Amino acid sequence: MAQGEVLIIGAGLAGLSCALQLQEKQIPFRILEASDGVGGRVRTDEHEGFLLDRGFQVLLTAYPECFQVLDYAALDFKPFSPGAMIRLSGAFHKFSDPHRNRADLIATLTAPIGSFRDKLRVNSLRSRLRRTSEDEILSATRHTTNFLLKSEGFSPRMIDRFFRPFMGGIMLDSSLMPSSRMFEYVFKMMAEGDTVVPAKGMGEIPKQLAARLPEGSIQLNARVATLGDREVTLESGEVISGSAIVMACEGPEASRLAPELVPAQRWRGATCLYYAASAPPIEGPWLVLNGNNQWPINNLAVMSEVAPAYAPDGRALVSITVLGKPTQSDEEIQLAVLAQLQRWFGREAREWRYLKAYRIFHAQPDVIPVPPVERPSQLGPHLFVAGDHRLMPSINFAMVSGRQAAEAVMASLMPEAVAVQPA
Repeated sequence: MAQGEVLIIGAGLAGLSCALQLQEKQIPFRILEASDGVGGRVRTDEHEGFLLDRGFQVLLTAYPECFQVLDYAALDFKPFSPGAMIRLSGAFHKFSDPHRNRADLIATLTAPIGSFRDKLRVNSLRSRLRRTSEDEILSATRHTTNFLLKSEGFSPRMIDRFFRPFMGGIMLDSSLMPSSRMFEYVFKMMAEGDTVVPAKGMGEIPKQLAARLPEGSIQLNARVATLGDREVTLESGEVISGSAIVMACEGPEASRLAPELVPAQRWRGATCLYYAASAPPIEGPWLVLNGNNQWPINNLAVMSEVAPAYAPDGRALVSITVLGKPTQSDEEIQLAVLAQLQRWFGREAREWRYLKAYRIFHAQPDVIPVPPVERPSQLGPHLFVAGDHRLMPSINFAMVSGRQAAEAVMASLMPEAVAVQPA
């Protein structure tokens, strides 16, 4: 192995994006991935003919970094309906974006989600954020999302019935205590683009990035045990040297490898359960929210209604998200979910077949507002870091952090980088 290679720990979106930037500048690299595949938290498993994302995830097409880097056409995105369907008081109510779905305008206006004024305020918020630049949002004073919504004039009923489950599903925290910056940024992206999944699962996103890298540049099942100065030791005992190290692994793993430089961070968790049904319980590509805020279900989606390839012909795939890190056993969670599903859909839910559950303990880094902390990409002369835990939880910022780490590496190693480029 060439001594000049940059060692990238982790083949998630941050690590793959970092590698793509280095490759563009002809800087040699090697990705060391602890697991058996690329993608990190963004992976899709094939299970009995179904496509199961490891946790409910979506991509917002307006994300600027994603738009620049990904081949959208090749991913064949399938969109959700703009808005949501809300389960409230024994019924389902459509709450759509009237700018994109005029067919559901009357249903939206009459839905018992909030007052007419609340619905006008949603439109005003949408318009304001579309006029606000990304830089303005990301540099704004930090508040909680709850504080922002109240300052915008939304009623408690609107906050509880719509924003709490809606943003709870995105930020994995229904308390609405996470940063108003994240809320405004995500809401802006939703207003400016579509909410989608690739036709063959979210795992197609990292696969597309990895396919652009040289064959053999990703070493799987290679967990790093310790870091040294420009070298790593794998759990196998193998020692690998390079010109620099980029920790593009999850936050907890980066903290384990460099605890003095990457302090431990709070993480939010979620459990995603999948069921097979003989027919879709909800027709159309809707995100279904629990407006009653009753545990365990926060949100539900019939993924095969969004992207048909998620399920075999004649079957429907139902994805259910339970927020937090429940202390209940898997069986207890399944029983509670099934009881709630029967209240929502009746006896037919009893016939659904449980497929699999994913307990994700480190789903998102916490972004509860705190005084701003500088989190540079470079931690030492030859040590760098990437990951959405450095910026903001999202696919977009995972990729941004990878690019920024690559730029920091190139700035630090420019003499060496120039040396390896062809004459």
